[in-house]
Amino acid sequence: MAGLSAHLVRNPSRRAIVTAGGALFASAFAPKFAHAAGGRDPRFVVIILRGALDGLSAVAPLGDPDYAGLHGSIALAKDGPNPALPLDGFFGLNPSMTTFARLFGQKQAAIVHAVTTGYRDRSHFDGQDVLESGQPAPGLTASGWLNRAIEALPRGERVNGGRSGLGVGAATPLVLRGAAPVAGWAPTGLARAGDDVAERLLDLYRHSDPALADALAQGLDIEKIVARDMGARQATGGNVVQNMRQIARGAAKLLAADDGPRIGALAYDGWDTHINEGGATGRLALLLGGLDGAFEEFEKELGPKWKDTTIVAVTEFGRTARINGTTGTDHGTGTVAFLAGGALNGGRVTADWPGLKEQQLYEKRDLRPTTDLRAVLKGLLADQLGLSASVLGDKVFPETASIAPLKGLVG
Repeated sequence: MAGLSAHLVRNPSRRAIVTAGGALFASAFAPKFAHAAGGRDPRFVVIILRGALDGLSAVAPLGDPDYAGLHGSIALAKDGPNPALPLDGFFGLNPSMTTFARLFGQKQAAIVHAVTTGYRDRSHFDGQDVLESGQPAPGLTASGWLNRAIEALPRGERVNGGRSGLGVGAATPLVLRGAAPVAGWAPTGLARAGDDVAERLLDLYRHSDPALADALAQGLDIEKIVARDMGARQATGGNVVQNMRQIARGAAKLLAADDGPRIGALAYDGWDTHINEGGATGRLALLLGGLDGAFEEFEKELGPKWKDTTIVAVTEFGRTARINGTTGTDHGTGTVAFLAGGALNGGRVTADWPGLKEQQLYEKRDLRPTTDLRAVLKGLLADQLGLSASVLGDKVFPETASIAPLKGLVG
């Protein structure tokens, strides 16, 4: 939110309103992971894409004969203006993601397709709750799976009170909330959040800290006055890409520091593309270009630390296989997860492709998920942070002992 950022850390008495430049709330911390003894100093970053990403326009199954007919005017194509970037002969990448394509070619990026959580009811709020909490259903806990992963690390690897996590944003993403204390960094000067997000923040603070809620409400009122003069350009065009880059750049600088955090989480809103979604160009391509820029910023700012880094970008669910009457897509099921980082065993698309014929679609409308996202996340946490399958299946992702970690994602 432009000009005002608020952050609530684990101790409610430690709060701040930041009016310029962004700030880091917490003392210095530097976990010493067991892997470091072998010469590795791993970083792990989670990017939440809120709003439900259309995986079929982000990573197109060009080799599926039913794809173009279902996805209509927003389907990617092998040839013609703005062709998809080739990946493996079957899948093509949205042409806005040139950095990711380069990393993929260097085996420093990978994709998991036809993936989602165990949630199936297509509500944004509930879907995001399940995605970030790691629970089998919404409303079961106020903690996130990434925080529980930090809590599960051996005590010797969580020094200075265990602040080995960095939450980016006006409020720490749910995925990083919980018993393990984390630092928070609130970038300022960013595009104003949507009204629904602002109301959720206000509701959170009204229940936990009324004084902070009052201050935030006053800031939002000022923003609304300014927004009347700025118009729609405040949340469109190059600003979106630059804002996404700015957030990633600041987070990467903190993660790159020798005495900084090793685990981070941030969120990008705006992926709900019901109307005028676009394909190779347009709104979705703009957002994907911003995500691509974020990957580039992490690679650049992490420097030598990039070789031991893994980043995963995930969303609450996918979108319909068929376009709707407003040249967009509605809430769906299966989607994609993007992985990037020098620690990856990349250069591949992992997919048990279900097909796009009507009888192959989930409820005859959505890409059918064939990979559980929790298997992907378990595999990354096991290989990158050394967590055991029993800890992952019991504490980090409760009631998932039957979901095996996806192996071989990290080199």
